Amino acid sequence: MTSSGLRRDELAAFLRARRARLRPAEVGLPEGERRRIPGLRRQEVAQLAGMSIDYYIRLEQGRGPHPSRQVLAAMARALLLSRDEREYLFRIAGENPLPAGGPSREVTPGLRHLIDAMTETPAYLVDAAYQVLAWNRLATYFMGDLSAVPDADRNMIRWTFRRPVTDSHWSDAETICFVRSTVADLRAAYGRYPADPAIRELVTELLGTSPRFARLWAEHDVEERRPIVKRVPHPELGSLEFECRVLHVPETDQRMIVYVAEPGSPTQAVFRRLAERVAP
Repeated sequence: MTSSGLRRDELAAFLRARRARLRPAEVGLPEGERRRIPGLRRQEVAQLAGMSIDYYIRLEQGRGPHPSRQVLAAMARALLLSRDEREYLFRIAGENPLPAGGPSREVTPGLRHLIDAMTETPAYLVDAAYQVLAWNRLATYFMGDLSAVPDADRNMIRWTFRRPVTDSHWSDAETICFVRSTVADLRAAYGRYPADPAIRELVTELLGTSPRFARLWAEHDVEERRPIVKRVPHPELGSLEFECRVLHVPETDQRMIVYVAEPGSPTQAVFRRLAERVAP
């Protein structure tokens, strides 16, 4: 350990181990030719982090200079570190972890490719405040074409609580359970990111415009998120039934929402026809 608190050997070993576990496809790189060793190459990590290859190699060899907080943050993003791993990286580099100023709204290349690869499954990505960040072609049949919608209006929770009280949406028990868990998840984000103005403004707006949201918010509920079965009378596609899965992405604190049709079901057949229709 140096006088600055930098543990060079531990930092070097940690970087090597995290690099070895990543596949090129996870960070949006082509697999390319057969690799002699698992994981990314050093130059690939350096490129993803926006730093010189020589500097990164010296860090992995335990002989580099004391990395700045900006360099540590860039390496954490490049290596897709979880929050715990990111904190550990800062600690062994002799730095206090950066405070969480707000939810990550950066869509990594790997997640973008994953969503696009789900050609027969509607899927979209939201941040911790349920702001829609990315979506695939099939998702537009349920959300519309969000490319023409201002960023501020791409929020799932805002859409939900703008529905009139007479909407059949509010009479479905599974949907109510899903909405309740979503509000609980938003409350957790509100606590994690107290300095984020977008989350504060969303909560303030809904407290003033939606009595239903205000009641759920006041309950301070925390529920384990679970999948629900959605039955949707789609105006164009007919009656659909699918499992709505919410998958947490730890390294960015984002959620991927996926509509999973039962194999062999009429809904799966509809999704496949749609995939053929929108294929590039």
